Amino acid sequence: MLPNLPEIIDGLPNISGWEEEVLSVVQRNEPVFLHRTNIRLEDVTAVFAIALHMHQPTIPAGANGELISNLQYMFEHPHIPDNHNATTFAYCYSRMADFIPELVANGCNPRIMLDYSGNLLWGLRQMGRGDILENLKRITTEATYQPYVEWLGTMWSHTVAPSTPIPDIKLHILAWQHHFAAIFGWEALARVKGFSPPEMHLPNHPDTLFQFVKALKECGYRWLLVQEHTVETLTGQPLQNKHLPHRLVARNSSGEEVSITALIKTQGSDTKLVAQMQPYYEAKTLSKQQVGNVLIPPIVSQIGDGENGGVMMNEFPSGFKQAWYEMQHQGGGTSGVVGVTGTEYLELIEAAGCTPHDYPTCQAINQHQIWQRVAPENSSPEAVTNAINEIKQTNHNFHMDGASWTNHISWVQGYDNVLTPLNQLSALFHEKIDPAIHSNSEDVSSKTITQQREYREALMHNLLLQTSCFRYWGQGAWTDYAREIYQRGEEVIQHKF
Repeated sequence: MLPNLPEIIDGLPNISGWEEEVLSVVQRNEPVFLHRTNIRLEDVTAVFAIALHMHQPTIPAGANGELISNLQYMFEHPHIPDNHNATTFAYCYSRMADFIPELVANGCNPRIMLDYSGNLLWGLRQMGRGDILENLKRITTEATYQPYVEWLGTMWSHTVAPSTPIPDIKLHILAWQHHFAAIFGWEALARVKGFSPPEMHLPNHPDTLFQFVKALKECGYRWLLVQEHTVETLTGQPLQNKHLPHRLVARNSSGEEVSITALIKTQGSDTKLVAQMQPYYEAKTLSKQQVGNVLIPPIVSQIGDGENGGVMMNEFPSGFKQAWYEMQHQGGGTSGVVGVTGTEYLELIEAAGCTPHDYPTCQAINQHQIWQRVAPENSSPEAVTNAINEIKQTNHNFHMDGASWTNHISWVQGYDNVLTPLNQLSALFHEKIDPAIHSNSEDVSSKTITQQREYREALMHNLLLQTSCFRYWGQGAWTDYAREIYQRGEEVIQHKF
């Protein structure tokens, strides 16, 4: 019997303590959508899938320096530029729970994928906006709406994977799964099979990518969303079949290999494309393609911020609804070009006879240059490091910082004042706490360590410091926030462990 998880424990979000139960739930293999879907592949020519990404960072900016949501800060400081949008943002976090029931009641067949950071979910509860969470529960837990809505997992604190310390990648993934289960329940968590990386940021260093994919699979994920230009074919070319699922191959410097299914998010102005339902209109130009022995509908996949920018705040609602009504009139919403969720699509094509080994393969961008120099049978950390250094000497554009939805922003260059403390806090966390956990791994007391307030507080500060916003928004107030979180985290770890 699984316990009912508390959402808040001692004033902190529930991000640890039930690792064994979480992993038992997320590793379930039964179909999620296959028995509920009203889509039949033989009736469909092409499909599209859209996701909405929602996030607000946690910052030490409460009245007395408390950790609060940036959304709360926006409400409390309405005269700072852009903060006047706080009310609209809050509505955007809730409105899909109004749109989906309305469309379903009117005979449409809508689909949406939702990606909410742990920071945002906690912040909504902190600031007394449980009404938003209750509204979202309706479309998450009620059987009526389950065919239409898919939640995507993500990193709890919106960290970008390439510059996240490797030991913390799985901690972020598990923290989000804990938190989500505490809010929406175990059955809802069991249905979360797709993953949305913050900033669509994919590691390209062989060892980081390997650990990222390995952690995703260990945490029950079947697929992830990948930005088109963050990957390449195994021969180093741009993708030729971006509207088909791919098998993302990750090989580490020791020659070990792991793979996971990837849905390719096409390039473009993300929010504008989603707001204007461009994936639907692009899908109308496509026709079925052969994968293995099966003819399947291609998929156009896209994600955009769910709240940010005038186009999402103002244009999206009418564009979203208009597209579903158009589909209803043209084929009942179940034939021709239709919307799907990612897991629904993969379950449908795999039930028709596709297997992940039939999908085109891809790898992280720039890896071909490494594997040209390092044969699998001769692979070693030293050989990979030497290859990377050789390439950097002849190709100044080559880097192992990963790639994201944009080419003009780096989450690494110029941010030593954040990355150095970030890595120091992570190292201190693992140095002080890991031995206690591992020494008790055969003992029930090991579980109690991750259930202790001290552990949860230390983990929370470690994860919060890795939030991408402390780099994305540039030097100044945001890097000051990071410094404050580092100091508090260091104090917790040094004095309580």
